[in-house]
Amino acid sequence: MSGHMFRQPRPTEQVADADNPWIPLRGERTGARAFANRREAGRRLGQLLATSQIKDPVVIALPRGGVPVAFEVAAALDAPLDILVVRRLGVPWQPELGMGAAGEGGIRTFNASVIADAGLTDAEVDAVIAREEDEVAQRAQRYRGAQPRQPVDGRTVILVDDGLASGFIVRAAIGFLRRGRARRIVVAVPVAPAETIARLTRLADEVVCLEAPDCLTSVGQFYRDFTQVSDQAVAELLALSRTDVGRAHPIRSA
Repeated sequence: MSGHMFRQPRPTEQVADADNPWIPLRGERTGARAFANRREAGRRLGQLLATSQIKDPVVIALPRGGVPVAFEVAAALDAPLDILVVRRLGVPWQPELGMGAAGEGGIRTFNASVIADAGLTDAEVDAVIAREEDEVAQRAQRYRGAQPRQPVDGRTVILVDDGLASGFIVRAAIGFLRRGRARRIVVAVPVAPAETIARLTRLADEVVCLEAPDCLTSVGQFYRDFTQVSDQAVAELLALSRTDVGRAHPIRSA
């Protein structure tokens, strides 16, 4: 089976390449267009994670694209599925440049150097926060409805997305889960560039990744079907995951 598990080396372990701060525990690379769709990627991730015999995990997806992947992972591990809505706080005139992130429960994180370099005023920062926190609340309600969030305190969290580029959002999510006192955080993604994995191994307890190219132009290049996941599909998958049918018979589409 193709796949990689990465973690920080222990003090007694040696790293062959000093410029490569992670140790691949298993796997091989298969290349672009590796996955038929998110569902297949999730099944493969779930199969790999199942070999780790993780006790009492909770699977947390980053919506929207991470949810079909995480649904299959949760089914493979017979684990509860939930989401964590995280929004980038972008510089107003360059939204892709993150000055921080906002997540559920009013949790925020900031990059003070980006804010200072951009010359942002408190009023400009506050306006971005207000807009994105409103979006976080709306999405959480839209996806989860009246269902409570899964507790992470003292548990192993499997944090899932459909792929990573810079990993900005997942790094923020790790910080939010640490504040929620997760005992252990495993980041699980179908594809991420090696450089991003190297950064994540310093934040997460383990990173599981099926494809780790040296250069990644876009996550979608590794999928034959990378159709956008709708809000309705996210809500339906979360609802289905709470049923015995959803656990026993994972979907075969999306």
